[in-house]
Amino acid sequence: MDRKLSDAAIEQIVRDVVASLEGGRPQTVKPAPETPGNSYSDMTLALALEIIEGVEKKAAEIGVNAVVAISNRGANPVAVHCMDGSYIASYGIAFDKAFTVAALKMSTSTLKKLAQPGKPLYGIQFTNNQRIVIFGGGEPFECGGTVIGGIGVSGGTEEQDTFLAEYGLKLFKEAIAKK
Repeated sequence: MDRKLSDAAIEQIVRDVVASLEGGRPQTVKPAPETPGNSYSDMTLALALEIIEGVEKKAAEIGVNAVVAISNRGANPVAVHCMDGSYIASYGIAFDKAFTVAALKMSTSTLKKLAQPGKPLYGIQFTNNQRIVIFGGGEPFECGGTVIGGIGVSGGTEEQDTFLAEYGLKLFKEAIAKK
């Protein structure tokens, strides 16, 4: 008998594990809002490009030639930019970080802690055709209690990538607050 878990079931398991580690109770998964005209029930290209532009400026300020990828709520790419001089490998890494945060609805830094030997998600990086990234540089974008996409940044050290992804999250929050 082939027993595969649905995406919703996997999401619920991850949320329950995180909640138990934080001493809380498992929470139910909120469905994405389906309100007509709500432009933030999913990531838009315009918003993705606005965030990428800001992250690229910050990356240049700190001397990092980054690749910045933004995914939608289905973990599919909306936009990917490669700064001049960025590493070839950074494209796939940034792309997979954006996939990871949207698919698992948590930052890659948080996932890193849960994926260490002896921790509840140890080995998760070997799932999903090995697209799950367990080091910093990815942040989910949440609007109205629902993850609508995420950002993945690669090109610097883990600390620089994490800083830039968190900066992208800040830009996202500022942009949706204006609406």
